Amino acid sequence: MRPLFNIIRLCAIGLAVLLVSALSPSAESLAAQVTRFLDKVEAGDLVPGADSFGPLQENVPVVAAIKNGETIGWVFLTSDFVSTTGYSGKPIHTLVGVDPSAVITGVRLVKHSEPIVLIGIPDSKIKAVTEGYAGLDLKAEAESGGSAHDLDIISGATVTIMVIDDSIVRSGLKVARALGLGGLAPEVAEKGPQLEIDYEKQDVSDWMTLTGDGSVRRMSLDVAQINEAFVDQGDQRAIARPESGPDTDTFIDLYLALADVPSIGLSLLGEAEYQNLKSRLKEGEHAILVMGRGRYSFKGSGYVRGGIFDRIQMIQHDVSARFFDKQQVRVGEIVAEGAPSFTEMDLFIIPADIGFDPARDFRLQLLVQRAVGPIDKVFLTFDLGYQLPQDYLKAIPVAAAAADPATTSAVSADEQTVVEKLWVRIWKGRVFDVVVLGVAIGVLTLVFFFQMQVTKNERFTFWFRIGFLTFTLVWLGWMENAQLSVVNVLAFFSALTNEFSWDAFLMDPLVFLLWFSVAAALLFWGRGAYCGWLCPFGAMQELTNRIAKFFRVPQIEVPWGLHERLWPLKYMIFLGLFGLSLYSLDVAEHYAEVEPFKTAIILKFQRAWPFVLFAVALLAAGLFIERFYCRYLCPLGAALAIPARLRMFDWLKRYRECGNPCNRCAKECMVQAIHPEGNINPNECLNCLHCQVLYQHDQKCPVCIKKLAKRRKFEVQTGIRKPEKVAQSAEPIPAK
Repeated sequence: MRPLFNIIRLCAIGLAVLLVSALSPSAESLAAQVTRFLDKVEAGDLVPGADSFGPLQENVPVVAAIKNGETIGWVFLTSDFVSTTGYSGKPIHTLVGVDPSAVITGVRLVKHSEPIVLIGIPDSKIKAVTEGYAGLDLKAEAESGGSAHDLDIISGATVTIMVIDDSIVRSGLKVARALGLGGLAPEVAEKGPQLEIDYEKQDVSDWMTLTGDGSVRRMSLDVAQINEAFVDQGDQRAIARPESGPDTDTFIDLYLALADVPSIGLSLLGEAEYQNLKSRLKEGEHAILVMGRGRYSFKGSGYVRGGIFDRIQMIQHDVSARFFDKQQVRVGEIVAEGAPSFTEMDLFIIPADIGFDPARDFRLQLLVQRAVGPIDKVFLTFDLGYQLPQDYLKAIPVAAAAADPATTSAVSADEQTVVEKLWVRIWKGRVFDVVVLGVAIGVLTLVFFFQMQVTKNERFTFWFRIGFLTFTLVWLGWMENAQLSVVNVLAFFSALTNEFSWDAFLMDPLVFLLWFSVAAALLFWGRGAYCGWLCPFGAMQELTNRIAKFFRVPQIEVPWGLHERLWPLKYMIFLGLFGLSLYSLDVAEHYAEVEPFKTAIILKFQRAWPFVLFAVALLAAGLFIERFYCRYLCPLGAALAIPARLRMFDWLKRYRECGNPCNRCAKECMVQAIHPEGNINPNECLNCLHCQVLYQHDQKCPVCIKKLAKRRKFEVQTGIRKPEKVAQSAEPIPAK
């Protein structure tokens, strides 16, 4: 057994070192990602006739497609050039081939984490739409601002397809301009003085003036226009289901304004709301005000489920922005004199790092959908153009313009930060979430460091734990989808055996912070810091079990002998998945569905019935056996338990009497992590701190009861305390 223990210890040291190394990302984290996915496709699939890939270019993250030693095209990854964050909040990686005439020759979707695709939509359908972009002429897209092609949207995967479409077109234009394909040249700063918003101009105008001078732009569509547009599209299913009602009825009356311009913002929002907007905007950010009325909503309901507004996006030449719920602020009223009433009024924040220029024209693209079946829909897009009036702009002084990197070539900026923009942009957009999670981890760290003070009050400890677990389940899990998985561990090891890059791990700030805290906590407290407090599915199990106990659902105590034989199951599952990952990470990810995390947390049970049934069955078992899944089946818990052997401190205090004769802590441990002889198994302990409550409880712990009795007796003998009849409140010592 000793050699086996040494082997396990060495493995634990290796895993811990790898996890702790996440604390300091290397310079390699800024490397291009395209080379990571080239082994997934043949060169000829992306550029017909090519027989191999060339080396990564120095200035632009693309590789050459080679035929008989000559370059016949170029291959790039969309994620290296533009944000490809989809419905899941994670990037959608697509490889694209392009020829010297700026025509896309092939497209392959190589990796995504879109949960909506898993709900009744085959992955092959998404890939087929993606591959249909072969033949797209980027020269025509450059002339039309990216709207020269038809958008083929799949019902149920609207956001996913729109992100893929946008990323292929925008990144393709960047590559074509950077390489000079098809005669396209890099965009350069326009001649003449550079312009910026004049923040000193703060005139207030009425509605008629604002709409008359172009400060507010309008697009109005009636029922007849919508029906005619679907007829022109030619889809017979949509034509057969025309919009009902009089032709002159308003379908949507849409208005747009750049709200951070002082004169426009003050006129439309009023002094108080405009100041609130200014305090919300960070440096370089801008805000548009979208107002609508009619039977069609520009917001829809997709943002309620996934936090993303899938019916609108802002497009300015080669950049675009799709808005999330954290970038949206509802407006109570439009204060401009003479303004009509609206059913929807919302502010949307344009991120600072996408390269938006308020002095240049842009457009708001509206997606209109028509149901043609129980789940099928047909889509059209309409554009509302906007150009800020010159009266609100002023020239940037020549010296400042020369020093401002925003006035340099767009391609030069891309060459310097093209990869950095992707994950840095995500982190900047989620500063609030990062701060909230950082505070939560900080509070939990203080609780562990001062556990004896925290656990003095049993009632406080109980309700603090219930509150923290509720936060973990609702905010961290259901709202932010920050559920760690054994797939993260497998992907980490897989990345080490390939061309390693930190980019993929930095794409989700909350998940990265959780792994950061796990790496540190393993050295101090073991796996319980995460499994017992920060795992959303673990929190769900414990909270549902608490509810079951409240309704007096009988609890099953697994006999110790059987319990000892069941808990190794999770280690076997982990080792099996780890072995599969060495063969194929995709296969391992498939079998990692033994984790119900995706079903219960990420998708909130909106999934095919076998997955839901499996997750519900595990939760049902947890109603009778507390933390059933954590105890016996969780491969992530097993993966974290191995380096937990490296704990440098034993924080949980014990008495010599623990286990002999008293075994109360062992009886009340929710996962039976305390052996009958009184020792705590660090591999199974979830650090719930209940044993520390008992450790200093003068009515439940026999040692504390005896100490209290001796102190009272001494006080009586010394005259400090008068003799009194003490109620028999102490509970008997549980039998071993």
